Order: sequence, then C-alpha cells, then structure tokens
Amino acid sequence: MSDTFKTIARFQYSSEAQIIKGRLEADGIQVFLSDELTIDTDPLVSNAIGGVKLKVLSTDALKAQHILETIKKYSVDDEGNVINCPNCKSEKIELFSTIKDVKSLFWFIFGVLFSSLPFYTRHKYRCEDCNTEFDLK
Repeated sequence: MSDTFKTIARFQYSSEAQIIKGRLEADGIQVFLSDELTIDTDPLVSNAIGGVKLKVLSTDALKAQHILETIKKYSVDDEGNVINCPNCKSEKIELFSTIKDVKSLFWFIFGVLFSSLPFYTRHKYRCEDCNTEFDLK
C-alpha cells in the first residue's frame, strides 16, 4: 500500500476543512489536514502559507475528488431548495453581508471599536454569472 499523500483541496479556515474532512471520513476515506493548527493560531497567515491543506492517500484521491465535486458550493433556501437568480436563472448564488445603510454602518463601526460581533447585518444574494444582487422573499 502506498503511503504517499495528495492535496485535493485548500481552505482559508480550518472550520471549512473540518466539515469536508468529516464528509470524506463518513465515506471511509482517511483524511489528513496540514497547517490547520498554524492557521487556528493566527488566521492572518492563511493566504501566506496557502491555507489549510486537505490531504488523502494517493490511492483514495480520485474517490475523494469525486465526492468533493458532488457537494454543492452555492446557496439554498430554508427548505434545501437551490436558489436561482431572478435575472439569468443561474444556480451560482452566494450570500454576502452589506453595509449600505446608516444602521448597518453604525453597528459595523460599533463592532470594530468595541471588538464585538455585529448586532445588525443586512444580507443579500449575488449571482456569480451576471452579478445581480437580490433579496430572497
């Protein structure tokens, strides 16, 4: 049996890598994380060292990559249905936070000054294909 490893994915934060690690281990694939503790200690170095590397045995690499491809990377609604862009009907929709009104700006500044979590944020969806921003109602 070959004990060589192959990096199949990179993540900016270890929490993202842990979720995928759990999914792969549920399918019987042995997973190793590299640089996880370094990034947990100082998240600002993530881009400098290439993020958390998710590694599997070379013999399991194809199976692991196939599982990764089946995982949806885009937004779903509360019932688990895929959200479509109202403009181009694309499924490549991402959720993001905005600071476009006075209330959200105030709470953002308050959070920065007092090192606390924001009490108010406004969320919108953005289509990756046509860059349309919209609310889900």
